[in-house]
This record gives sequence, C-alpha cells and structure tokens, in this order.
Amino acid sequence: MLSGLSFYLVPKLLASDLILTVDAAAGKAGIWPGGSLQNSELVGGGTFLLPTRLRAQTKGSRRVPHAPAGTPAPRAFLPPGPASLSAAASRECDGAVLCSFVQSASGSGVFQLKLHEFVNSRGALASGELCTPHCRTFFRVCLKHFQAVVSPGSCTFGSIITPVLGVNSFSIRDTERFDSPIKLPFNFTWPGTFSLIIQAWHAPANYLPQGSRLPPEEWLISQMAIQRSLAVGEVWSQDVQSSPLTQLRYSYRVVCSENYYGESCSRLCKRRDDRFGHYVCEADGSLTCLPGWTGEYCTKPICLSGCAEQNGYCTKPGECICRSGWQGRYCDECIPHIGCRHGTCKTQWQCICDEGWGGLFCDQDLNYCTHHRPCKNGATCMNTGQGSYTCSCKPGFTGVDCEHEISECDSNPCRNGGSCTDMENGYRCVCPPGYYGAHCEHSALTCIDSPCFNGGTCLEKEQGASYTCVCPFGFTGSNCEKKVDRCTSNPCANGESFLSKNLMASSLVCAFQCRKTPKRSLQCHKAVTCEVRSAGFCLPCQGGYQIPA
Repeated sequence: MLSGLSFYLVPKLLASDLILTVDAAAGKAGIWPGGSLQNSELVGGGTFLLPTRLRAQTKGSRRVPHAPAGTPAPRAFLPPGPASLSAAASRECDGAVLCSFVQSASGSGVFQLKLHEFVNSRGALASGELCTPHCRTFFRVCLKHFQAVVSPGSCTFGSIITPVLGVNSFSIRDTERFDSPIKLPFNFTWPGTFSLIIQAWHAPANYLPQGSRLPPEEWLISQMAIQRSLAVGEVWSQDVQSSPLTQLRYSYRVVCSENYYGESCSRLCKRRDDRFGHYVCEADGSLTCLPGWTGEYCTKPICLSGCAEQNGYCTKPGECICRSGWQGRYCDECIPHIGCRHGTCKTQWQCICDEGWGGLFCDQDLNYCTHHRPCKNGATCMNTGQGSYTCSCKPGFTGVDCEHEISECDSNPCRNGGSCTDMENGYRCVCPPGYYGAHCEHSALTCIDSPCFNGGTCLEKEQGASYTCVCPFGFTGSNCEKKVDRCTSNPCANGESFLSKNLMASSLVCAFQCRKTPKRSLQCHKAVTCEVRSAGFCLPCQGGYQIPA
C-alpha cells in the first residue's frame, strides 16, 4: 500500500500533468495526459493528480492504459454508489503501483483523537530525572495498522506532533495553535482495527516542536500503545492509560469524510442534480432519486403519467414527446397516412377506410346516398355506382332529387265549373250546386229545373236522368252561362286588333296598323268600323290603306 502520497482534486490541468481516473464501480482506472481532459470533467472524488515520483513508476506499466495524443478522455469521475473495487478488478492489478493507489483511494475518513487531561505530578521524565523548571509537554501521535505486538516503525495510517500544550499536569483545551480533536485523515477502506501510540515529550526552553522528526530519546516523558477494534461512528470511545509516573485520559473515534458512507467509509455518494445524476444521499450512502427521476443513478426522467412508453419519451420529468407517427397529450393517438381522407389508423401511417369509402386514401365515395342524402321530400335513395345515385319519389313529387311538388290542379280536372284544391297526395274538386262526382262530372238537375241560362234550350238525355243545353248565338257553357267573346278567337283580319264590342248591335270595332314598305316610307294608324258577317270577320280596309306585304 502506498504511503506518504498526497492525492487531491486537480485545480488546473497542464499538458505535462498525468491524470489518474478511477471508476471503482466498474473496477477500472486509467492514466491520461492532462491536456486531454477538461476541468469540467473532473467531478466527484475519483480524479487525482499523480505525484512526480509516481509518474516514473507508472510510466512503463503494462496495466496502465496511456492514451495517445488526441485520444478522447474517458468520463473522469467516480460514479455514484459504492466506490470499492470488485474482486476481478483487484486481480487485474498484479501488484502494480496503480493498483496500490486505487486500493488506497477506495475510501476516505478521519481518525479523531481528543486529549483531555495529562497528569505528571512529579514533573519527571521517563528516566526519572526531573524537568527544569517544569516539563513543557507536547505529544506525538502515531496511528498504524493493527499489530498484535505494537512495534516502532512507520505510522502507516498517519502521525502528528502537537505544540506544547501545558506543563507537568494540565487539562488540554483548544488554543490558537492547537485545535482539538486531533485529526488523522485516511484515504482507504477503514479496516475496523488499529494500533495507536501516544508519546509525551518534554520541550526544553527555546525548543519548538514541529515536523515529523523525533526529539532526542532523553526528552521522553511517557509512552502508551493500544490495539483496538473500532467501528465507524459518531460515538467517542473513552480510555485512560497510566504509568508509574503519569496518567493520560483521552477519547477517540472514526468518522467518514464528507460524501463517504458505510461501515468502512468505502461508499462514495455526493448529492448532485446534473446530467450525471439527480439524487440525494441517505445515511448509509444509498441513493434516493429526486422527484421525477429514476434509474440506478437517477439519470432517467419519469415521463408524464400516462405517456405511452412505446410511442413517447421525455428528456426531463413530466414531459411526453411523441415519436414519429404519434400524437396527443399521451402519444397514444396514431397519425394516419398523409392524404388519408375518410379513414382511421390503429398504428402510425395507416389508412383504414370508414364504411362507404374506398381507395388507397379512402377518398372514393362508395355510398353517396348515406354521405350526402341528396333525395328530398322523403324519397328513397339508391346507390348506382361510385358517386352516382337515383331517387324514387313519393307521390306528388318529381325532379332528379324529388325536389319539385306536383300540382294536380294544373290539368283542370274539375268539370262543370268545379273548383280544384291541391292536396298532399292528390286533389279535390268542389262542385257547384247541381253537380257531383270526383270531377263534378255528374249533374243532379233535369230540364224540369230549367238549368239553361240566357235563353238556352234544354234537351233531356238518358231518359231524363241528365240534360244538355243548346245555347243561343253569343253564349256558351254547359248551361249557356258564359258569354261568347268574339275577339278571343282573333276575328279581326289583316293585323287588326280588337278595341271594343257591342254585342247587342252585333258589331266589332277593329283597328289595324299599316305601314308603307321601305319604298313608300309610309306609316299610318286608323280605326275602322265594319259590319259583322256570319263568319265574324271585318270587311277589307277602307280609305286607300293596305297592309304591307
């Protein structure tokens, strides 16, 4: 095991520096040129600057990967969690100096010692000689690995020499030059046992204790040595050691350094909230993820609750980012194929046609009647092909879409002066007095009832069950009830028009318009009175006018 080496986090890297990186969880370590690492990569407790004399020892080791210039550096940090090497990693060391360093750097803690009271009532040295005038007392503390019989030699766990703390008998308190408790830090897995040597020395006048060099043997006042088992913890172990001339009361304990946990201070855990992890450390060094994070080192964000795991992902807690082909708050809605008109999907980029639609993009209408409902007024629609149809109209309606209502009264079905009323599915005739039947075709009158008007003659028919009227000149109708309008048959010849009539005089007043042909350039208007012949036409034009050819 290496001793006397001071390892520390690199404050600033030079190209000439060698950087040792330790990945204890993976059981790997490496040495890299300082110029290949960025300061921002040096995090945690696993990156150290090698002392100059260690560089020479590691230079030719086949177990130490030395990266060529320009090689990307590895992640230069100890991963969270236990920072102890695996058995396989230990076997790979083969006794190399690097292995010794890795083992020594796999834990970190502090052995703490409190000196409470020292009694030297006679003020004498170990030889029995009395101090002059007093025994100016200081202490040397040596901490080392457990030995069944404590022997002098290297203080493998560390040592310290205090300043003068008092004379002869005294209680030990903090001073400007001395802080209690005495701290002996270590950077290895605490073995659970130790050996401790405490020596009291006399400092003659003008002698200043310092460094690690021992004073002359004749200045020794007393020496005590113990071997103990000691678990890591906050509780102080109390002890008193006595000799024929002196007595020392003291206490001690072992605590882990900051960010180290466990029974042997070998579990490294440093709270962090960055891309390498999001967690806090429990009392035993285990990790507890911050809210919204999960995974071995709390590097995996917890997505929005309900986010479909196969279809979405997140880069921070509470997100749900959809993968290609999916949409929705929870990425559980598939996106149909681009151009899909009337279709759905069960997975991304599908186009499953709705009922009545077909084609690659579900844009071909196979059920025009259902989708467009073109037939009106209760008509029945029938599909006749893609995008085509026919309408079967209900009675009383017509048109391509049965949009027009048929009026049965347009054909004047009612006879004998009956009035027609259009109904929803037909018509109804309202007959005048004396007539009956669906079309007022039957008469209830006979010649006895004198049904003929205006001097008409009544003739019986069907053995008196019906009759017919013979109308005088100038009247018409089934009962001679209508006057004849001679001009309605256009009786005026030669382009003349009807102006007035005098039926009693049996004459018509006709008017005509005549014009000269373009050769004559003559236009004229004249009203002519003419007698009515039996045919009811006017006599030829008088007064020298003629109708243009």
